Amino acid sequence: MTVTPPDMLCFALYSAQHAVQQAYADLLAPLGLTYPQYLVMMSLWGQDGRSVGALGKELGLSSNTLTPLLKRMQAQGLLDRARDPQDERRVLVRLTDAGQAMQDTAAWIPQRMADRMGLPMDDLVRLRGDILGVRDRLRARGS
Repeated sequence: MTVTPPDMLCFALYSAQHAVQQAYADLLAPLGLTYPQYLVMMSLWGQDGRSVGALGKELGLSSNTLTPLLKRMQAQGLLDRARDPQDERRVLVRLTDAGQAMQDTAAWIPQRMADRMGLPMDDLVRLRGDILGVRDRLRARGS
């Protein structure tokens, strides 16, 4: 039996991830955000005033990837970056008023994505759990 990429689980995950990012790109374009920028905003809407290190850990992004992203977002007026006065080695990230206001503008995006996926919420929650379980098992066995 010959296995081709469309038959492989890794390809299914890869192509689904690509489709999800494209769907997000379509929804985020009017807000002027990329998908990684949206993830940063979601994180800061959940807890503002976080360190670059904490953001990177939550989002799985290295500082050399995250820092240029944050600089662009700062130039857009969405957030500010400043040294932690208690520890100069840390850089804290805080939303500006415009960044905070964007939360209301973007509030419809999660439901729109759920609608586009066409699955009941229970199935989406279960799928997320399954995918995270696969990720966690791969990480545990890969170290």
